[in-house]
Amino acid sequence: MTTLKEDLAREAARVEFWLAGCLDGRGIPPRLREAMDYSLRAGGKRLRPVLCLAFAGLCGGDEEAAMPCAGAFELIHTYSLIHDDLPAMDDDDLRRGKPSNHKVFGEATAILAGDGLLTEAFACMAEAAPAIPAGRVVEAMRLLAVAAGAGGMVGGQDLDMAYTGAPDVTLEKLAAMHAMKTGALIRAACECGAVLAGADDDRRARARDFGIHVGAAFQIVDDVLDVVGDEKEIGKPVGSDQEMGKHTYPSLVGLDESRRMAGERIAMALDRLSVFEGPRADFLRNLARYILERAQ
Repeated sequence: MTTLKEDLAREAARVEFWLAGCLDGRGIPPRLREAMDYSLRAGGKRLRPVLCLAFAGLCGGDEEAAMPCAGAFELIHTYSLIHDDLPAMDDDDLRRGKPSNHKVFGEATAILAGDGLLTEAFACMAEAAPAIPAGRVVEAMRLLAVAAGAGGMVGGQDLDMAYTGAPDVTLEKLAAMHAMKTGALIRAACECGAVLAGADDDRRARARDFGIHVGAAFQIVDDVLDVVGDEKEIGKPVGSDQEMGKHTYPSLVGLDESRRMAGERIAMALDRLSVFEGPRADFLRNLARYILERAQ
């Protein structure tokens, strides 16, 4: 019997294999391709594509056929990290324990690398048809575009910058901002997996709700780890959020209450999986519990 970490490593390896070739044959200039690959191949748990694939399988779909759509989430996520690290935004020198993209390739190339990953993500998704019915692929593309756009991740980053150092940020504002910046992409990854599999409305809603609750817990745990985590594990200096004047769950409600809130969200996520059975359902349950365990 394998452990969750072994299962996650196996799932991530599937995604890594696809990422290694997803930009081939697209006419990308060599230095720009190097910059895109530098961040795209920097490692990580590949949570978003793994969630998309898991829900595709859970709902009876073909996971390999869904891979271009699942992998597109990692391209979008990576672009956002490149841009978030820029001096005009979060001004971070490290990402996943390595120099940030702009520290290696310069700001202009880093911006273009992010732009390239964002755009190529949708080309990759389109290539999932005809193995998956075109209507499902188009709906998945719509969900990702909305989650990544101005009403989702991009808007959340704008609010994050506006809230940094502001005196009147409430818990409600913080939660709403993170639901856009972090949660929207996780929610969409789960829902897209169900959509690509042709799930009915109830199962699609359950996948979406699971993503909402797991996304919220993921951000709370991330905030906790910024206070008590291991720099090697989180890939950035501990306490960096506080140094930048960012509002976090621990700064507003303390560590214990933050952990309680994360636990509550994971319980709600698990409840939404109650109708599902089998190895994929068990994997998702264990993954949700693992997110919470990281904060303990």
